[in-house]
Amino acid sequence: MTTSRFLPRLAITTGEPAGIGPELVAALAATDIAADLIVVGDKDLLLLAAQTRGLTLSIEPDDGQWRDQRAPGQLRYVHVPARAAVTPGRLNVDNAAYVVEMLTRAADGCLQGEFDALVTAPVHKAVINDAGIAFSGHTEFLAARARCNVAMLLAAPQLRVALATTHLPLADVPAAITAARLVQILRIVYNDLRSRFRLDNPRIAVLGLNPHAGEGGHLGHEEIEVIAPALAALRAEGMHLEGPLSADTAFLPARRAQVDAYLAMYHDQGLPVLKALGFGDAVNVTLGLPFVRTSVDHGTALDLAGTGKADAASMVAASKLAIELVAAS
Repeated sequence: MTTSRFLPRLAITTGEPAGIGPELVAALAATDIAADLIVVGDKDLLLLAAQTRGLTLSIEPDDGQWRDQRAPGQLRYVHVPARAAVTPGRLNVDNAAYVVEMLTRAADGCLQGEFDALVTAPVHKAVINDAGIAFSGHTEFLAARARCNVAMLLAAPQLRVALATTHLPLADVPAAITAARLVQILRIVYNDLRSRFRLDNPRIAVLGLNPHAGEGGHLGHEEIEVIAPALAALRAEGMHLEGPLSADTAFLPARRAQVDAYLAMYHDQGLPVLKALGFGDAVNVTLGLPFVRTSVDHGTALDLAGTGKADAASMVAASKLAIELVAAS
C-alpha cells in the first residue's frame, strides 16, 4: 500500500467501450487530481476518447512503481485490448468478454497490492448477459472475485444509502430479506463506516420493506418478524440503529441531519431519493472488500457516447472519494 510520501495508485477501468466511460476517464486524466492514475483497458480506445474531448494525454505503460507527483493529462496504462471494433453508442456482444477481462485484471491487481484502489466507469449489464456471461453488476462480481461478503453504498454530500438487496427483480425482494442477511449487511456497513469513513459511532436508519413499515402488521409482517428482531440483536452488540422506519418520511431533512447512513431494503426504495438530491456528485462504494472500490452513480449513456458532452463530475467525485478512503485505511 502507498504511504503519505507517494500518490495513491488508482486502477481505473473504462467500462462499456461503446459508452461514455472512456471519455470520462480521459476527462479525469486531464484534471490535477492527486493520484497516480493507471487505466486498465484498451489504450487506443482511450486515446480516441481523448481526441473526442479535445484533450491531449501523455500515456505510458505502467511499471508498477509508486510516484510522488503527476501532471494533468499524464497517466499510465495496463493494456487490455478490446476484442472487436468499437463504435460509440453501439453495443457489441463481442466486447463483453473484454469488459469482464478489464475488471478481472484490475480487481486481481488490487487484491495483490499492485493498486491502492479501484475506480470503475459504468458497464452495460444486459450486453454482458446477452454474450452468455452471467453478470449482475460490479458489486456482485467483485464480491465473488474477492470471495467475501459486501454491501453497496451510494454516498453523496448530503446522504449515504446502503442496500440490503441490490440488482434483484422486485418480486424476489421479500424472500431475500432475511434476518441473517440484514445482520450481515449491517455489520459490513457499520464496520466500514467506522474504518473507512472514520465515524466513531455511526447512526444507521433502517427502512421497512412495506408501506408505513408494515402498519403494525396490517400491511405486511416482514418488519415484525424479520427486520425488528435483526435490529434488536445488533443493538445488543452496541450498534446505533433506528427502525424499521416508514420510507415515505425517513428522508425528511430533520431526520437526515441525525443519520450517518440509511439501509434501504431494495434498489429503488433508497436510490431515487439519493440521486434526486445528489446526482452527479454521488459515488457508488463497495463496502466489505479488502480494497477500496468506488464508481460513478450513472449508466453508460449510449446516446452521449462519442459526442464529447458527457459530464465527468461523478467520475471525478468517485476518484476523490477513493483517495480519501485509501488515506483513512
